[in-house]
Amino acid sequence: MSTPQTHHRASPVPPPTKHQLALMIWVAVFPTLTVLNLLLGDSLADLPSVLRTFVLATVAVPIVIYGLMPRLHKFRAHILMRRATA
Repeated sequence: MSTPQTHHRASPVPPPTKHQLALMIWVAVFPTLTVLNLLLGDSLADLPSVLRTFVLATVAVPIVIYGLMPRLHKFRAHILMRRATA
């Protein structure tokens, strides 16, 4: 009986540094929270600030993690690959 082998390819782009990741997160979080505040601000205005923050974070985190961060990682990889071939 043989075990399946996993083939690990070297990533052509190294993972982001802490500073790059912090910038990417900020680029994703700030606009997301701004748009959510503009869209939901009036609806959430009567909620206590902690509950309002909880609602905004509950909506924003999946948008950032599943929607925006993968795109930012791909964009970063594209930029680095272009620099490497230039």
